[in-house]
Amino acid sequence: MSIAQNKKAFFDYFIEDKYEAGIVLEGWEVKAIRENRVNIKEAYVIIQRGEIYLIGCHVTPLGAASTHIRPDAIRTRKLLLHNEEISKLIGKVERAGYTLVPLDMHFSKGRVKVQIGLAKGKKQHDKRDTEKERDWEREKGRIMRAHNK
Repeated sequence: MSIAQNKKAFFDYFIEDKYEAGIVLEGWEVKAIRENRVNIKEAYVIIQRGEIYLIGCHVTPLGAASTHIRPDAIRTRKLLLHNEEISKLIGKVERAGYTLVPLDMHFSKGRVKVQIGLAKGKKQHDKRDTEKERDWEREKGRIMRAHNK
């Protein structure tokens, strides 16, 4: 069940590979995510000291959040992957010039997971091509529907 999607990532990047990562959350964040109060459009993923972090993911705290905890809406959150996946990602990002982008946040077996993509940036002309292709698919669908009536 998808919670939040980053559709802009597919427009800005060529997604080469996808990984599902766990995410370290506090209790109030899980409750807010269950209420769908999360935004990953501006988020990005970095690698520091052999660990992977999600930065810029905005989780809006609920009004009934605990009084003894100060909620930080855009704190840095650690992502959980296997060591061999992390080392593979480090190699690709540092040597091959790839970027890590959050694509989707979803529930899997009751746990919050983040799908991250190994991506290469698109140039402006690639973005225009993507937009033309999308417009043509939409127009083709309209023609087919009009023709079938």
